[in-house]
Amino acid sequence: MVAKINHKTNFIISIVLMAIFVFLLPLCIFPFVVVFFKFVNRQKGSSSSTPTNWPVVGMLPGLVRNAHRIHDYITELMSENGATFHFKGGLLFPKMDMLVTCDPININHIFNKRFSNYPKGPEFKKIFEILGDSIFRADFELWELHRRATLSVINQAGFYTLVEKTTWQTVRTGLFPVLDHYVLEGTEIDMQNILDRFAFDNTCRLFFNHNPCSLSKDLTNRVRCEKALSEAVEPLLHRHIWPESIWRLQSWLNIGNERTLTEASEAFDEFFHRRIISMEEDNGYYTANNKVNVYAVFKKVYEESCGNNIDFSGDLRRFLKDTFLGLLIAGRDSLSTTLTWFFWLLAENPFAETKILEEIESVLSLSSHENPSFFGVEECKKLVYLHACLSETLRLFPPVALELKSPVEPDILPAGGNNNNNMKVEKNTKIVISFYSTGRMESVWGKDCLEFKPERWILAGGGLRHEPSFRFPAFNVGPRSCPGKEMSFVEMKMLAVAIVHRYRVRLVEGHRVSTRASVILKTKHGLKVKLFPRKDA
Repeated sequence: MVAKINHKTNFIISIVLMAIFVFLLPLCIFPFVVVFFKFVNRQKGSSSSTPTNWPVVGMLPGLVRNAHRIHDYITELMSENGATFHFKGGLLFPKMDMLVTCDPININHIFNKRFSNYPKGPEFKKIFEILGDSIFRADFELWELHRRATLSVINQAGFYTLVEKTTWQTVRTGLFPVLDHYVLEGTEIDMQNILDRFAFDNTCRLFFNHNPCSLSKDLTNRVRCEKALSEAVEPLLHRHIWPESIWRLQSWLNIGNERTLTEASEAFDEFFHRRIISMEEDNGYYTANNKVNVYAVFKKVYEESCGNNIDFSGDLRRFLKDTFLGLLIAGRDSLSTTLTWFFWLLAENPFAETKILEEIESVLSLSSHENPSFFGVEECKKLVYLHACLSETLRLFPPVALELKSPVEPDILPAGGNNNNNMKVEKNTKIVISFYSTGRMESVWGKDCLEFKPERWILAGGGLRHEPSFRFPAFNVGPRSCPGKEMSFVEMKMLAVAIVHRYRVRLVEGHRVSTRASVILKTKHGLKVKLFPRKDA
């Protein structure tokens, strides 16, 4: 009997050790494989961006070698391969097989014509597990619930009045004192950092009736949740690039990028736990003061949907935390990311700054020696050239640089790249859609696609040109289009006018600006600028 038990125990141990060996073997040899193929590629000296499909490891060495510049690398791949490319992970990492596309024809097919066949999918849910049940990670009934509730918030009477008042209040009491302080000191600042903090405070005030005061003269101190939002975006992109076995091991060991995500998740839990308790206590305040009650809206839809076969991952507080995190990300990153790139493009194209100042003086009747007074949605609609500049910024630098989709059933994409007119995709194929690359395709935007030309958005009669979302996916596409698009433009215009009219923003000499390898299209090293008072111009 003892011999039988020992034999059974040894068999189980052998199976466990074999499983560990199979799991760890790729992890052990992968770094050496990457180093070897880096050397081989350097010796080849090829000018092509298309990666070699090596035996066993597929195209992964080429992907990892360009991970630090992933968005521009994908764009080069798209340009060389007809806007659609089949990436192969090889025998060692078959789960890294993926189809990459930026072709508007495919985007329209996936996001509009065959929308129901292309949910976020299991890969997206694994990569973005930190987002929980938020709208960004939701599919089917849960996504419809989120969208319906979000639209009910935006469509509440007085919502845009609240947006106007909140934004101006944050500008006057938060932004101007900080920027004026650094003007007087004559020191350089990171404008990306300033805009991130402004957007964080403004979104919290708007949706949660709370000012976290992350925007202050002392930029060395950061609110933990705001800092976590900035730090989490890079590890999330790395999950797209590195095999799952590698980042799962990092998570298990609590090291590297995965430790950053764990700490970010803890920061989000802590921040929203306090906010939800506060909102529960203040529920009557919203009604009495005619405030937009985000808490009540989402609490109601949760309670009404609990018996409708919607699979929530937790209780009401967990759902509210995930929902509010999604609102915060949407409100913060669309505003701060777009305006960071906007001010860089203005610094590189001073003609646009001059035209914006002329429009401000003409439309808002505001001279260069007057402080900007309150203006709202209706005045924002008249700022046509500013709108064109923001649209051009979003074309070149969409805040969400890529999307991930997986078909529920096999399908045929209408644009298959250089090789054929269509491409078959199997069930659960990982499809990466590069919105960043779409805005940089000569086949979509012409030979001047890399130039900053706001005029391309203005019609001969002076009106704004409309582009379908599958050609201009800055606010996502089709049914998934951002319900807060109009709100974003209002906030961006108000903040842009406030800064452009009051300050001259000049890049610090020698400061290099490039894209960061992250899911939100931040600059790699910030945006180092010096500010000068406009009245001294």
